[in-house]
Amino acid sequence: MTQFKISDYETIKNAMVNRDLKQALYDEGKVIMDGVLLTLHGEEHHKRRKLEHKVFQRDYFKYYEQELFPKTLDETIEPFIKSKKADLIDFGYRITMNLTADFAGIDRTQKTPNETNKLLTLVKKFSEGATLVHSKRDKSIVEKEVLDALDVFEIDFLKPSIEKRLKLISAYNNAEIKKDKLPRDVLTVLLMNEDDININDDIIKKEIAFYLQAGSHSTANSMTHAFHEISNWINNDKQKFNKIKNDPIFLQKCVHESMRLHPASPVAWRKPTCPVKIEKNTHLKEDDLLVMDLYTANRDVGIFGEDANSFNPDRELKSQQNLWGLTFGIGLHMCFGRDLDGGVS
Repeated sequence: MTQFKISDYETIKNAMVNRDLKQALYDEGKVIMDGVLLTLHGEEHHKRRKLEHKVFQRDYFKYYEQELFPKTLDETIEPFIKSKKADLIDFGYRITMNLTADFAGIDRTQKTPNETNKLLTLVKKFSEGATLVHSKRDKSIVEKEVLDALDVFEIDFLKPSIEKRLKLISAYNNAEIKKDKLPRDVLTVLLMNEDDININDDIIKKEIAFYLQAGSHSTANSMTHAFHEISNWINNDKQKFNKIKNDPIFLQKCVHESMRLHPASPVAWRKPTCPVKIEKNTHLKEDDLLVMDLYTANRDVGIFGEDANSFNPDRELKSQQNLWGLTFGIGLHMCFGRDLDGGVS
């Protein structure tokens, strides 16, 4: 196997939309990533993504922003308000995990900090399994811990959530309730399986666990980076502070700018499914590995200007370029939760 590294922005864009290159970053994390949306390729990936995209129907973003988000935020932030202190990373993990659980379809019936602690412990273990390629621990031990965590998750969180949704789906199928009374989440979509794709209980368990770890781990880190960049940018300037406070679209630009500088994954890996030509003199065979340096590409001065290494929320780009660069990916494997994570204008 030969490893190729690229950092040119446009070259990476072209590689990301090349359908002969498949996801490879999570090959060692199969204990939790095998068969989930992110690691699927080809027709199977297309069918799964098409099915799960049904979550976004019926003004989902309006529902998420106006109904789901405020309720979950209030429940999560209440203990911190009472204690009059908060660690940003801890708070970030809790709020993003709870929001992701709402999107994925995992109920937290108790709505207590202890329940959140239990789920958070499991989700962090899932993240350890997904990023196993970077682990310095004995990988067989980590895999065993992940499997144990999946068992606890299934009993304490997944099964009760499935049972509740199956009852509601049955009531809908019997015309006892209307479709708008069904939960608007990935688990409900998978259980209904309106497209009749090939999924089973094990796939559903891993898929929901994958959503929980992917949504909470990276987003909590992104929130911390954004807070740091925005705080440094304001630097006791009252005018800048008021602009952040009073202009939500500008605040969103600040978040996107921070995401460009600090991509959740600084690299993306791909493997060819057949011989592939990436650049003029770069030819990949099926057993080769392509490492795409997103961190460097997102700071390309030719795309983002001479101050590409700096935080500049007033940055103006050509209409074809995204403010967040390549952070969410593009093409078939573009981040499924991009608009929930970074917001939509």
